[in-house]
Amino acid sequence: MPSHPPLRAVLFDRDDTIAFTDPGVYREAALWGHATFGLDARTFGEALRDQWNRRALDWWDLRTQAQEDAFWQAYGQELAGILGLTDEQTAQLMARWPYEAYMKPVTNARHVLETLRARGLKVGVLSNTLPSIDRTLRAVGLDDLVDVAVATCVVGVHKPDAGAYLHAAQALEVEPAEVLFVDDKPENVQAARDLGMHGLLIDLRGERPDAIHDLARVLDVVSELEVPC
Repeated sequence: MPSHPPLRAVLFDRDDTIAFTDPGVYREAALWGHATFGLDARTFGEALRDQWNRRALDWWDLRTQAQEDAFWQAYGQELAGILGLTDEQTAQLMARWPYEAYMKPVTNARHVLETLRARGLKVGVLSNTLPSIDRTLRAVGLDDLVDVAVATCVVGVHKPDAGAYLHAAQALEVEPAEVLFVDDKPENVQAARDLGMHGLLIDLRGERPDAIHDLARVLDVVSELEVPC
């Protein structure tokens, strides 16, 4: 008898796993700010980066979309004060360059998720992120391939807390032992393993020898695990 039940689902982290923040988008936004508002492109781009760095973890306690909307409204107002923008210009900026506009899909992401679904596996996403996870997955063109997307803000517990993983498994209607979890943070992968999940570390920078360096390798790992016929 196998020590592990058959695999039924693959659960992915989002950032630096199936999607990433593209630094090049800041340049695009900076050039847009210059063309649209006449602001110095370098100043505009630096303001965008600095504002995110200041507020990058301030969303940790958000629980609802309404709270997230209020967060972004305050975020935009602070940015407007730095750049000297009017309310109308601020609304234009936030509409053109929302959070998800800076995200791109990882190479092979769509192929991997399509292949997993074709094999009869469920696909989930579990991310330490704001409530708007569905919108971000739609922006990178992967939402139609994800059965369950869990933003830990909504759950109220963040990885590597066990509650986050258990919530995702329950939403997928599978047992933890039937899940392969893929994440770029070793502590998150270990937490999944401690719950009985298969755990796989991914490092898209190619720096960790104990990790996969291409998302497509997930398919090889799945092939090595027991998959129901």
